[in-house]
Amino acid sequence: MAPMMMGNVAQDDGSSSVTSSPLKSFSLMSLSLPALLPCSPWHRELKSDERGLCLVHLLFNCANHVAAGSLDRANAFLEQIALLAAPDGDAMQRIASHFTEALARRALRLWPGLYHALDSARAVVLPVTEAAVARRHFLDLCPFLRLSYVVANQAIMDAMEGEKVVHIVDLNASDPTPWLSLFKGLRARPEGPPHLKITGVHEHRELLNHTAIRLSEEAERLDIPFQFNPVVSRLDDLDIESLRIKTGEALAITAVLQLHTLLATNDTADGRKAAQRATPAGTTQQPTLGDFVDKDHNGHSPNSNSAPSSPFASTSPERIDSFLSVLSGLSPKLMLVTEQESNHNSTTLTERFAESLFYYAALFDCLDSTVPRRSVERLRLEKMLLGEEIKNIIACEGWERKERHEKLDRWARRFDAAGFAAAPLGYYSLLHARRLLQGFGCNGYQVREEAGGCLMLCWQDRPLFSVSAWRRKRRD
Repeated sequence: MAPMMMGNVAQDDGSSSVTSSPLKSFSLMSLSLPALLPCSPWHRELKSDERGLCLVHLLFNCANHVAAGSLDRANAFLEQIALLAAPDGDAMQRIASHFTEALARRALRLWPGLYHALDSARAVVLPVTEAAVARRHFLDLCPFLRLSYVVANQAIMDAMEGEKVVHIVDLNASDPTPWLSLFKGLRARPEGPPHLKITGVHEHRELLNHTAIRLSEEAERLDIPFQFNPVVSRLDDLDIESLRIKTGEALAITAVLQLHTLLATNDTADGRKAAQRATPAGTTQQPTLGDFVDKDHNGHSPNSNSAPSSPFASTSPERIDSFLSVLSGLSPKLMLVTEQESNHNSTTLTERFAESLFYYAALFDCLDSTVPRRSVERLRLEKMLLGEEIKNIIACEGWERKERHEKLDRWARRFDAAGFAAAPLGYYSLLHARRLLQGFGCNGYQVREEAGGCLMLCWQDRPLFSVSAWRRKRRD
């Protein structure tokens, strides 16, 4: 086989700061590989950084061939990657194993009958509790979500100063943990705690019930007047009336890693019915913790047969805009949003692949720096959460592709059009976040304040999550 070259690779639009990954120097290096034969011992002689760089080249070449429909060539690269990738190896080996599976699933979609037959035979559908456990591992092992909760709670405390009735709408109320520290903060107010109502939105009643019980117990212990309003609903099916917002309530809305799911394109209801038939009752699909660049690329468009039609008649490219407009009409004092700071919503597979490889390499690298490689919790997190996100970004299209992450500048334009104005996060939010990081014991994590008062949660110098606050624009 001829030496492998990088090929037509979309460049990451930010400098990769992955310390132990070859992605940091990938664009500056070239690589010539020996003839890769299945039984060749060449791979055993590679050092870690050489192996990582080799995997990057192989993955990009494989992605290009999958996008172009050259499946014989893609298959050859998949065989070569299998010699180097490992789900329990170093950061680059682990991420390569997840991207390899995603590319293989994408290639199989060119034969819908074969794909669906194999997929239904091997599909592993996580029970709701296991999906929640995977998300909990992410909260425990990485500080990003804890940082966003600390920032959000402080912003709510600041906005609700002096308010007697506070209503918080949590658009992903699967875990009571984020609100426990807010309860303590409200209890310590000089004027005493307000009457607090939390409306929790989630599609699984059992998680809402768990959240309601835990928060009610904490409110009783702290002697805080409290009411929990559970709303069992998917976000794209949410009935605003079910939120039970009343006149006189000071309203705050929180959305943590949820709004991007509303960017799915519009199609018919057939896909949804098919998905419901394929999903056993009481279970859920794997959990999920823009454009790669604004200019046009010469990538290969996704195959029209790569995914069934979208099921959500209400979910169109404008669905997120109307949803935000409705929320603006509720006149919240504050809306707090946490989203992945990356562009995984390009219509071109090669662009999504390039951006997601850099993004998830940074996530895997920070785990490599802070969590033991053999940690059961880490392996479960990478397989059940991050690995499933990668597969969704790479292998899926249409209504199936929910992980449509976009950067904050795109969200800012949407919020502005919906009637929101940026609400700068205060000094104390930034201070509390940095204090939390000091106790985490790793210098690689950073919090960066951006223009407009939003915060970027970073690994090294690469932003991975954004936290922003919004309030309704004042009428002239």
